[in-house]
Amino acid sequence: MEHRISLTPTTAQIECATIFVAIELSRLSWVVAIHTPLADKIGVHKLTAGDWRALLALIARHRAKAERALGAPLDVVSCYEAGYDGFWLHRLLLANGVRNHVIDPASLQVNRRARRAKTDRVDATGLLRAVMAWCRGERQVCAMVRAPSVEQEDAKRLHRERQRLVKERTQHVNRITGLLAGQGIYDFQPRRAGALARLGKLTTGDGRPLPERLRREIERQLQRLALVQEMIAELEAERDAVLVAPAAEPAAHKMQHLAKLKSIGPETATVLGREIFYRGYDTRRQIGAYAGLAPSPFNSGRMVRDQGISKAGNRRARTTMIELAWLWLRYQPDSALSQWFRERVGGAKGRLKRIMIVALARKLLVALWRYLETGLVPTGAVLKV
Repeated sequence: MEHRISLTPTTAQIECATIFVAIELSRLSWVVAIHTPLADKIGVHKLTAGDWRALLALIARHRAKAERALGAPLDVVSCYEAGYDGFWLHRLLLANGVRNHVIDPASLQVNRRARRAKTDRVDATGLLRAVMAWCRGERQVCAMVRAPSVEQEDAKRLHRERQRLVKERTQHVNRITGLLAGQGIYDFQPRRAGALARLGKLTTGDGRPLPERLRREIERQLQRLALVQEMIAELEAERDAVLVAPAAEPAAHKMQHLAKLKSIGPETATVLGREIFYRGYDTRRQIGAYAGLAPSPFNSGRMVRDQGISKAGNRRARTTMIELAWLWLRYQPDSALSQWFRERVGGAKGRLKRIMIVALARKLLVALWRYLETGLVPTGAVLKV
């Protein structure tokens, strides 16, 4: 019996007329997996890393072939994992008519075998199946990252650079004090004015002048320290100018409102405004999950235990909120949140206090979100004069 294959597109093919593309990015090559309505087989192609022209040409070639066969326009949906490559490719694909999604790598389900195959080809096909399921409405298969705009991404550079410079400043100070401690000198302050001039007058613990090579090394360390402090001062001046100038962006407007509350200084207001509150949230659970302060219970059969917070969100936001929670207890002692904390902790110390400060950080984050959205000041909180 002879079977003939019909080349006429079916109604189901036309209704599901979407091309799915998954891109596995690396510094050596790009592996692209493509699925079209014309076949069930997944095509895998290898491109040179960073060759976006070849990627667009590959997508256009498959799109034109499928449109000729089906006689109808097709949508193209693509995806890749968030990571080293950032969001430039996402913006490029959107500008060329491709609906792109950036997937959170930690949200993807993986094989739980002790030894599982892992190649770029396997990862690309796994990404493809995940985005196809997500587009069918199965939103639990993975989580999509909300890509910031170019302006929002650039606004984060200021406080992130300052954080790196502060760490570098600490490294220089520790190096200088460590070198001098090895000579019996413990009272030298590298960050004070005139530190370089005072260095030549130092004597070791046994009454000798500093060795020549050691003195020159410390001088170079002091010069680098002075340069870092100058850069930090420049960044802080730019940061403070945003808090006093008319709000030119929504994030700056929220930063100014945050800085009105006691316990929130310029740096904390900047980090919160540009890391958390630059985007919108629908519920308090969304904002808690974004900061990684959401609980992660383990409840399976008879096994019931609390695993603590998820830590799956923005690390800078989470660190800043926990630091702010300690400051809130100090500078807002009469607020409802501080009273809630004292009622449950009392005079306890150690692990219980550390657990409760995380809970306070989450409650405080939700209270600040409501304050910015509705103007409702947290109960009992005091504004700066």
